[in-house]
Amino acid sequence: MSQQLLDTPTIDAAPDETTVGLSGVVESAPARPHLHVSVAQVPAKQRTRVLHIISDLNVAGAEMKLYKVLAACDRSRFEPAVVSMRNQGDLRQLIENLDIEVFNLGIRGSVPGPISVSQLTRIARNFRPALIHGWMYHGNLAAQFAAGVMTEKPAVVWSVHQSLYSFDYEKWLTARIIRLGARWSHLPDKIIYNSNTSAQQHEAIGYRSDKRIVLGYGFDTNLFAPSDEARRSVRAELGAPQDAILIGLAGRYHPAKDHANFLRAAALVKNNHAGVRFVLCGSGVDSSNDVITSLVRELGLSECTHLLGDRRDIARIIASLDIAASSSNTEGFPNVIGEAMSSGVPCVVTSVSDLPLVIGTTGRAVPPRNAEALAAGLRELIGLGVEGRKRLGLAARNRIIDQFSLNAAVARYEATYERVIKGRNSQPL
Repeated sequence: MSQQLLDTPTIDAAPDETTVGLSGVVESAPARPHLHVSVAQVPAKQRTRVLHIISDLNVAGAEMKLYKVLAACDRSRFEPAVVSMRNQGDLRQLIENLDIEVFNLGIRGSVPGPISVSQLTRIARNFRPALIHGWMYHGNLAAQFAAGVMTEKPAVVWSVHQSLYSFDYEKWLTARIIRLGARWSHLPDKIIYNSNTSAQQHEAIGYRSDKRIVLGYGFDTNLFAPSDEARRSVRAELGAPQDAILIGLAGRYHPAKDHANFLRAAALVKNNHAGVRFVLCGSGVDSSNDVITSLVRELGLSECTHLLGDRRDIARIIASLDIAASSSNTEGFPNVIGEAMSSGVPCVVTSVSDLPLVIGTTGRAVPPRNAEALAAGLRELIGLGVEGRKRLGLAARNRIIDQFSLNAAVARYEATYERVIKGRNSQPL
């Protein structure tokens, strides 16, 4: 495998208008659609305090969702703060740049110690939120604890950001916490899921169905948009012909993403379409990954596969693609597929979670763990030709704008907060 294909250089974005993207990359900051009134014009006592509690602030799907909600929320109505349970992470500074306070508990072991518990208690009592929002399983239980130690009981919302096809990919303690969440799911006011599939799977193991709210992720359609310049420049950077068909897979290296399935499908596609190039990016997807590089060599893909690892220009990479793929055998809500659709790129996905619902008729859904089916879907979109893929990509972008925009997603979160707080305040003491 050539070094050029493995170690493509990154391109730095302007430091004064950046944020971290899902694959550990820097992108333009999301728009803040609600900030029509200066926060300084609204007294703090008139803004609703919301305390967000999350395991850490490393770059990943749920963490980025929190950041996007914070960046786009109406700060004339809400005063947020964030508790990171384990570490500060790359997103801490970005959140603080939004003039939002971040507290770090610094938990090191599997179970919070007395100092961390005392810190969380003090933070909750001092901040006095009207609502505490837990993010992911550990954050959910921490949110419930924090509400319990307060004199004036706030509303509590849990949020679940993954599907649950099995416990095979979960650590032993996480599996226990998921099951504990089922036993305690009568406690929060509402439980937010990122897909209908996730809600159904958790309710099947005991999570309360009457607590369900499904709020899909939203996408910044200004950041993720079609770009002829990106198509030209990425091909030049990769040393690929301008008419090369680029098929991409973006996502961190993890068994659930099933990179092997994608690469096996790529080998089948290459047999019929010699000019196709395959672009993979995400944490751990680079030349240092012996599993991926060995499989690339085995399958004869060395001359047409680019392993880019973490990128500082993921929106540009996605906009350069002709086809985006998801080969996952399990998913929560598919961020990169929504970003590709927003960029006018048609997608071939595995039929897990709500992926088929997200793409609708603008792409192709195939069974998971089936390289032949994935290859067939890719071949079908290749066969549409340039104009056919453009039409499908435009339909995909319009679908995201109509149903999955970032503005609409944040508005749904804000409406949920207000509805839950109003319901809590109307309950008899």
